[in-house]
Formats: sequence, C-alpha cells, structure tokens
Amino acid sequence: MSPLECDVLIIGGGIAGLSLASALAPFSSVVLVESEATLGYHTSSRSARQLIPGYGPQPVLELTRRTLELLDGVQSSTGLPLTVPRSFLLVGTEADVAAKANATMRQLTHAEALDLCPQLRPEAFEAAMIDTGCMGTDTDLLLEYHRGRASEDGVMILTGAPVTAAEYDGAHWSVRAGYRSIRAETVVNAAGAWADDVATLCAVAPQGLVPLRRTAAIVTAENAPPVGTPLVAAADDSFYYRPDPDGVLISPSEAEPAEPGDAQPHPGHVERLIKHLGSVTTLGITSVLRSWTGLRTQRGNGLPVVGPDPAHPGFFWLAGQGGYGFQTSSGIAELAAVLLTGADPADLGADPAAVAAAATALRPG
Repeated sequence: MSPLECDVLIIGGGIAGLSLASALAPFSSVVLVESEATLGYHTSSRSARQLIPGYGPQPVLELTRRTLELLDGVQSSTGLPLTVPRSFLLVGTEADVAAKANATMRQLTHAEALDLCPQLRPEAFEAAMIDTGCMGTDTDLLLEYHRGRASEDGVMILTGAPVTAAEYDGAHWSVRAGYRSIRAETVVNAAGAWADDVATLCAVAPQGLVPLRRTAAIVTAENAPPVGTPLVAAADDSFYYRPDPDGVLISPSEAEPAEPGDAQPHPGHVERLIKHLGSVTTLGITSVLRSWTGLRTQRGNGLPVVGPDPAHPGFFWLAGQGGYGFQTSSGIAELAAVLLTGADPADLGADPAAVAAAATALRPG
C-alpha cells in the first residue's frame, strides 16, 4: 500500500489535535492519527466541563479570551449550544481564598454564599468569592464539531493507529501509524500525556512534560444542587463539586504525577472524598454512578508548549495544556495554524500582537 502523503501529520485525537485539524484544514493537507479506537478517549473525554476565564497565567488568560470569542462565533453561526453560564464559587479560609482569587472574582458574604449554595455547611468555610463570567461546556459536542469540520475540509482521520516508527530525512517524515505509512512535511505532536514519548520516538528531545492525575465521579445525592448553580471549589484544593444532569460531579482535585496510560481511580479514593464532602456539605451522597481519572499534562512553568522544536523545525509541539485544554483550545489551534502556515493573524480576525506574545511565551524550550 502506498504511503499517505500530506503537508501536516497530527499525532493525537483529543481536543488539541482535533481543534488544530479543524483550523488547519483550509490551508494544508492534513492527516490525524489517534492510537485509540475512539477520538478524545483519554483526558478530553474526562473533563470537568468548566471554563474559567480568570484561571491561569497571563498567556493562558489571553488564549482563553480568544477561545471564548471564537466559540461565540461558532454558536452564533451554527446554533450549537457549546457553552452555558455556570458560575464558579471559591470557598475556604480567608487566607486560602485570598491566595487563589483572581481579578474577575468578587467577594460574597458568608450569608450570600450560603444562599447561593445551601449545601455548604456554615462552619466549613470562612470566606467566599464568585466568578459569574464562567461557563460550562459540552465537551462531546465541541469535539464532534471540530471532527466534523475537519472531515468536511478533507482531513483524513485514522483511529486505532498508534505511531510505532518515525524517521526524518531533512525534508519529510516517514511515519508508521497502525498499518498505514504516512509521509509528511511536518509532524505535530498533540499526544497529550504521551507527548514526550512521541518526541523520543521521533528522536526529538522531550520537554519534561508531567502527566497529573485528576479523579472525578458522578454521584446521586439527597440534596443535589440544581442544574445551573455554581461549581463550588475549595481554595485548599481538597474538593470541588458541581451539578450534573445525572446528579452531582465531585472531584478530590488531586494533581498526582503519573505515567501515561489509561488512568483509573485509586481504590478508596472516591469513598474518602465522599466522606470528606459529608463533613463540609449536606449533599447527602447516596451512590456512585461512575468514576474516572484523567491525566492533565503540563511542563514545569505551567504553560502549554506550542511551536516548532528549536532543534527539529519539522517537529511541532502542541502539548502541555494542563487543566486549560478546552478553554484554550481554539485560541491555541489558531496560534498553531498561524505558526505552521505563516498566515497573517489579522486575516483570521486575531490580534497580531497577542499572537506574537503567545508564540513567545509558549515556544518549546
């Protein structure tokens, strides 16, 4: 079978890879390969589905702003309900809340916080701040939007196609993915928790990316908060919870280093969280419907890594989004498309100065 020929080969079928395929397709021939049989199987399908515009360092804030602007445009033109308003309530000691607060938050009195989220035990927190500009997102719908748009514009998407070999001759990559051979001018590494492993396979130096565990569960509860009420998070990172159509989503908010893989909850982890939530809330959790663990991958400075590798310009990094994956996805895809094609950011409706600043902040080390 003859090799597939393309300008750009994207390795990874999560939100990073799919959003780039969607953005890049009008400019380049693209093939996307995903090792799993299902797109978005790992971290992208295990998201808390909350967008927090005030969350993260300055480059992330700007990419989030641009992503939300682009998503607004998609919703207006397609009618797809990609986002819904959902506030973010931060609670804890005075010191912890002050340390975690950002400029988009406003302080609530103790009584106001309890009126908004009566499931909180009054003695469980001293201070509260709220960000009403946050929103929930339908991650499945967003993944499908990017997949559909990419496919319509000619992107070939191969699932069940793990990359097992890659060689670069100075002008083109020859890559083996599943049973297919692919020849591409540029390889984009959007492999999430496996991004450093993919780099090593391609004889490119890794970026020191660390996968971090984050567990969550959907539970039933006697006193479940209504859909539309805030996500509530502890400022000491001991828990968060939010309403879900099936009950309540809960998480211990852990960030434990792990090896890449199909992460699963540690035995007893969800049960310990339920016990803790019983001491700080009156949710009255009655059963666990399902639980999962995702891997949020980041590098040491907490910023995503986006751009051509300094020693291997035919190898392009698109990884390390950490907990910002969905809320920066469209902005990062636009940035990557500009860097890969040389397009004028202004032609895409982007601010050239913001794109240049992000490119500098996120470039590989």
